[in-house]
Amino acid sequence: MFVKTRMTTDPWTVRSDATIPEAIALMKDQHVRHLPVMDAGRVVGVISEGDIDSALPSKATSLSVNELTYLVNKLTIAKVMSRDPITIGSDALLEQAAVVMREAKIEMLPVLDAGRLVGVITESDLLDAFIEIMGFKDQGTRLVVEAPDVPGALAQLGAVTGKHGANIQHLAVYRGSGETSDVVLGVNTADTSELEADLAEAGFVVRGRLNNR
Repeated sequence: MFVKTRMTTDPWTVRSDATIPEAIALMKDQHVRHLPVMDAGRVVGVISEGDIDSALPSKATSLSVNELTYLVNKLTIAKVMSRDPITIGSDALLEQAAVVMREAKIEMLPVLDAGRLVGVITESDLLDAFIEIMGFKDQGTRLVVEAPDVPGALAQLGAVTGKHGANIQHLAVYRGSGETSDVVLGVNTADTSELEADLAEAGFVVRGRLNNR
């Protein structure tokens, strides 16, 4: 799956000369936690709720309310934003975006094509994609099957499943450190008792089952 299939297109943005109260209001109104910062059609930074919180005066300050309000109203995005943000292209794989975000410990990536902002991809987008890819909300049965980590194991697993007329809707493999792997098998069949019996006869071990109705 590509970034362009899950990103938010036409994202809300702010200018670097906008004030912190303006950014706060926009985030609140649009229910977002991050905003790309745009100047002259170019992404120059990213502003997040965390950036804003770090820039605001401490609650232990001796300043009066009026003084605090004055200072915050004068504070611009340019003084608070994260400059030169990490970006990604729309044709990149979601896995690439996940690795970049995880390693950089960030929650949002501006998506640029030829230097032009075309969207943003967030942690929430990645989680939604993971749920969809795994088919967790789809009707049917999810089996966790322990399979030998050898060539042809998945083909055999598919053959046994096909024998019962079950359509494999989702498939994921979690490779272990030993000689077996856990295969998450999502099928459109509600009753998998006979399928599980044949899997056991073929040498597979069904370690878990979840029925979605």
